[in-house]
Amino acid sequence: MADAIDLGSVRSLDEHRATRAPIVSVALTKPDATDTVAGSVVEAVDRPDNPLADWLTVPDAPVLPAWARSRASIQANTAALVRLTWWHGRYHSLRTPKYLVKAVLLAARGFYRAVAGLWPTLAAQDHTAAVKALRVQCHGRPGDVELAIQLQLAHAARTHARRWRFGAAATATAAAAIGIALAPPMLQAGITTAVAVPLAYLGRGKETAFLDQGAPPLKVDMSAQQLNDALRAAGLLKSGSGKDAERDAPRVSCSMGPVRDGRGWAVIFDLPRGGGKTASDVLAKREVIAQELGVDEIQVIMSRVRAAKGGNAGRVSMWVADDDPYLAAPVPSPLASMERFSIWDAVPFGQDARGNRVSVPVIWQSMFFGGLPRRGKTFTQRLMTAAGLLDPWVRHYVADFKGGQDWMGMRHVAHRLVLGAEEDAIDAFKAMLAELLAEMERRFALFRGLPTSICPEGKLTPQIIEKYQMPFIFLTVDELQEAFLAMDDKDREAVVDDLGRIARRGPAAGFISNYASQRPDAKSVPTKLREIITIRCCTQVTDKTSSDMVLGSGKAAMGADASLLSEEHKGVTVLVTGPASYATVKNDLLTTTEFNALALKGRALREPLGQITGDAAGDVAAVAGRAGVTIAPVLSDVLDVMRHSDRMHSVDLLARLVNADEDRYGDWDLDKLAAELDAAGVKRTTKQINIKGKNLAGYRRADLEAAVPEELLLAARTVDPSPSTATAN
Repeated sequence: MADAIDLGSVRSLDEHRATRAPIVSVALTKPDATDTVAGSVVEAVDRPDNPLADWLTVPDAPVLPAWARSRASIQANTAALVRLTWWHGRYHSLRTPKYLVKAVLLAARGFYRAVAGLWPTLAAQDHTAAVKALRVQCHGRPGDVELAIQLQLAHAARTHARRWRFGAAATATAAAAIGIALAPPMLQAGITTAVAVPLAYLGRGKETAFLDQGAPPLKVDMSAQQLNDALRAAGLLKSGSGKDAERDAPRVSCSMGPVRDGRGWAVIFDLPRGGGKTASDVLAKREVIAQELGVDEIQVIMSRVRAAKGGNAGRVSMWVADDDPYLAAPVPSPLASMERFSIWDAVPFGQDARGNRVSVPVIWQSMFFGGLPRRGKTFTQRLMTAAGLLDPWVRHYVADFKGGQDWMGMRHVAHRLVLGAEEDAIDAFKAMLAELLAEMERRFALFRGLPTSICPEGKLTPQIIEKYQMPFIFLTVDELQEAFLAMDDKDREAVVDDLGRIARRGPAAGFISNYASQRPDAKSVPTKLREIITIRCCTQVTDKTSSDMVLGSGKAAMGADASLLSEEHKGVTVLVTGPASYATVKNDLLTTTEFNALALKGRALREPLGQITGDAAGDVAAVAGRAGVTIAPVLSDVLDVMRHSDRMHSVDLLARLVNADEDRYGDWDLDKLAAELDAAGVKRTTKQINIKGKNLAGYRRADLEAAVPEELLLAARTVDPSPSTATAN
């Protein structure tokens, strides 16, 4: 086992550099034109006027690598290779039972995935869509004999297909099992291996490592002396005086470490008294300390140790990672696999540099997300809203002023959904804010009339939520700057005041604000709105000033600096949850597909409780999907982008479609749009639409809805679209 200890030992970098072979120097200038050899003058080969100079010049490099230049070096390296091979052989041979168990588990997971992949074929799901569609039509027209016959034939065809497919699969499986049972033992082992290996390969994960890793070499070395030298170079410790300056120099007092902690070094130290330096001064010198330790500042995680945890004003907790801790693959969000979630609990958000889970409580809070585009800002903001989707006692109000696909899935759940930054969308947003303010005042009036036994703190409680049908209000606004830039100064000021009132007074009434902007400057997102937000989150920005605009003034000096993030840090944010509480977090990944699936799951949770209200209750596409009826995708998308207008010119309609889904509609023109809508059954009562005196080709919403089956429109309109205002008598 001595070899194992040598393999994982830590060596001083200074001693290692001293023992390295000297680097062969290469002259950058040509030698003199003549060289003296054996007393005679010889013409230089590499003269500039020699045409063969480049071809005849001998490379100034060793013929053999360093390890093969001597017999002793070859023997030493061969012996080291033998020792390493012997160590790894013993290491992995002891873990052979574990590897066998892991192989069986991977093969089992691969078998499950194979069966899951084959199940749609075995169950004849290619026939199911037709059966469902015919069944819905038969319910609508029970007296139609022809439809009933078609349904019977389709159902019989699906049953016949299932029998043949399951029969063939069962026959093949039985034949294979009998063949293996009758085969000799050696052949059985070979067949089992041949089957298990592909199944184990199919069952692997993206980060699955079949073999355990032995002791990895340390990438970063750290000692108390190196820490003191780094702090002294940063001006945080004074230099010694007198004859023995090194001995007289003040040093930090380490209450823990430096010790190995995961993939890095951890240390907790106190600054010496009398130097006039505090823990805040250490945090402000993060970049200099990182440079002195020989790492990037993103690898240095520092924080103050507060009195609640046994700290003081001069105590610092530091963790230095071996490499960039935020470049690992993103972790899937646990919300994606949950069936239900309570918004009273902290929302799973991500992991910090040391792999610790980070969760964020959102009730009684307001949130603001900022940063450069295409750094994962919207994906991070959606984590909060996704948690609210899984709680049926949360009512969603959503405004996406970009108008793309990011928030389109909310149409299944959102009481109010505003998409785009056009004039009609801005008007709808103002109406939504007015509705929210009225609801907030109604709730406070109710709270004032309730006894303290029911409403002890003047806030929403679980009992009030269910008794008075008063769910949490989750207000999500993305791309705020687009809305503000589309308004004049007067309207912008009014909207900022409304958003500020909701963020300031709304939490007590059960309002959770979730705002996001790409450009958090004074015009795009005014300071008086940003400064009342309690939770801040920022992706990469260009400088410390921009970081402070999002996270709060002075936060960069405290260590919460989003400008340290690079282009590779997608989905990494700096999270500030309090005046002195912050962390750099690798956010969980929740894809758009998973988010849309959660929206459907949220609708299913709310329907039994009667919590599908407002826009979600009257959404034609959602009703059609629930009824198993398919309407043309272009018709569904057009109804979505026209949700705030009763008429629209074709030019504007196509532009909104492209903005919502550029992959699908990016190469469409007006003729293709008209042809697709005609194929979807849209019959225009008039081709010319007059909007504000401008008469152009366009569509009326009534003509589009006429192409939707009447029973779907009836089902969408029979639900009360207004929020519940029931109160206890």
